[in-house]
Amino acid sequence: MKTLYKSVLAATLGATTAFSAWAGDLTIATVNNGHMIEMQKLTPEFEAANPGIKLNWVTLEEGVLRQRVTTDISTKGGQFDVMTIGMYEAPIWGKNGWLVPLEFGAEYDVDDILPAMRGGLSYEGKLYAAPFYGESSMIMYRKDLLDAAGMEMPDNPSWGHIADAAAAMTDKDNGVYGICLRGKPGWGDNMAFITTMANSFGAKWFNEDWTPDLDSPAWHHAVSYYVDLLSKYGPPGSEANSFNEILALMNEGKCGMWIDATIAASFVTDPKQSKVADKMAFAQSPVAVTNRGANWLWAWSLAIPAGTKQSEDAKKFIEWATSKSYIELVASKNGWGSVPTGTRQSTYDNPKFQEAATFDEAELKAILSADPSNSTQDKTPYVGVQFAAIPEFQAIGIAVGQQMTSALAGKVSVKEALENAQKAADREMRKAGYY
Repeated sequence: MKTLYKSVLAATLGATTAFSAWAGDLTIATVNNGHMIEMQKLTPEFEAANPGIKLNWVTLEEGVLRQRVTTDISTKGGQFDVMTIGMYEAPIWGKNGWLVPLEFGAEYDVDDILPAMRGGLSYEGKLYAAPFYGESSMIMYRKDLLDAAGMEMPDNPSWGHIADAAAAMTDKDNGVYGICLRGKPGWGDNMAFITTMANSFGAKWFNEDWTPDLDSPAWHHAVSYYVDLLSKYGPPGSEANSFNEILALMNEGKCGMWIDATIAASFVTDPKQSKVADKMAFAQSPVAVTNRGANWLWAWSLAIPAGTKQSEDAKKFIEWATSKSYIELVASKNGWGSVPTGTRQSTYDNPKFQEAATFDEAELKAILSADPSNSTQDKTPYVGVQFAAIPEFQAIGIAVGQQMTSALAGKVSVKEALENAQKAADREMRKAGYY
């Protein structure tokens, strides 16, 4: 009850109190995604194996989590002993000395972690966050609806084909929408998707001299296409939808197609969650003029802020939660089709996983094809697929995301949204002294 009470209190008070005051307690900030919720359910397993360590969870919506952990670590607030972060934060915060480098024993087998994930969470060869699950992005679609329309889905479709498929699958009278895409503002929300789409249209965030390029014809073409698609074939209120909202729509059979994180495949094919689990199929992300940067690369990962007084206990937890044995634990309770994926080669090599996961090949192909160092048609000075790995990007991405949501909601034109986005980005880059 003590642990449960403090978890509830943490959520209620916004974790303004540092619960690490209780010796042996770890306060963990995490995102409210399915695999993270499952990890919390397995708290008794960790606590039983590690007497004296109690886990307190602060579970937050994606955008709120990013704001809270960024504020806490940059101000040395000390609210959390373990933070859920990603590939954007890990190398930047590691460079700043804000995170504890992670080293594990031989049994952990760090070399089993996919190179793309390990590299994206490291700085100068040191691992600063361990991936709990990794992802790229891909197309998840209702094969039954596409078959009924007399259409097929190529493995690498064009955006034109996607528009045709969305039109064919839309049946608004029966509450079925041809395509569902993120619309909620945030650098890791709508901009994660929109950036990959823009990349494939030949767009980029910055020119080689670091001037923003958001008012370019490529950005205008991509965003206009995005707004048009969702306006014609998307569900009402798309401007408020992020991962969890669309997952619920997809599982209810309301979406013909969804382009989003590969990790969603394990949820939409789970008959305990999805009404259309046996009807789902997968393909690689669509392209317009280039396949560079058409699918993102990300890992929700666990890291230790340098300010914690309980780094050793925190490392024990991270080692447990990101290990091969944890994946096997989840498999024993929920089946191999429900394990966190995208992190370890051994998962994809496991015949039990291959048999249970109809999405395994498509997911791994997407992850291995994402290249943060070569994500745009034209040369750029930054690394990153759906983000630019510079400290200023977070503020820029948030501002631009708000403009894209306004365009989707019809509050401003695409032209006006991109002009406003360009001004906001230019202001941030000038303030930071890039030019």
